[in-house]
Amino acid sequence: MMAESRVPLLDKEAAAKAAEVVGVLPQMAELNIFRALLHQPKVAKAVQDLLITLLFRGSLDARLRELVIMRLGWQTGSVYEWTQHWKVAVELGVSEEDLLAVRDWRASDRFNEADRAVLAATDETLADGAISPGTWADLESQIGDASVLIELVAAIGNWRMISSVLRSLEIPLEEGVEPWPPDGKIPGG
Repeated sequence: MMAESRVPLLDKEAAAKAAEVVGVLPQMAELNIFRALLHQPKVAKAVQDLLITLLFRGSLDARLRELVIMRLGWQTGSVYEWTQHWKVAVELGVSEEDLLAVRDWRASDRFNEADRAVLAATDETLADGAISPGTWADLESQIGDASVLIELVAAIGNWRMISSVLRSLEIPLEEGVEPWPPDGKIPGG
């Protein structure tokens, strides 16, 4: 686990004040990622707004979204992303076994066709910057709705960006949080 961020985290009081000025929610301002991002409040606000839209106002199935996030966290080595969303995914009803299987999803029999299409789209976007025609056809047959497909592409791009921010700024986990749940295994380890 990283001890310090590349940019100093604002103390909680300073983060709360900066957040209030631009409309970042108090609970977001307490998170280490926002305590760093609030050095640039307009960026912090834009990131929050996209996160809130995708997490709470979207149409993409929450399980599929969390599989995307967990796969991105694992593939990019983002301890913060994996650790934060482990709890979120479990609370949303995604089983720990499914989350662990995301590590090597192609070898697992835990995933249905929609899960597999979304995970393939995630891997292809990471590797090539785009979803292949074959995977897109699978997504269309499994998800179908154009607005949900757009949201999926935005979700993959968003959490890929979040992973880059977290890793580039070396954002530490919140105090007292254990990394890489449930077993501490790390990518490539």
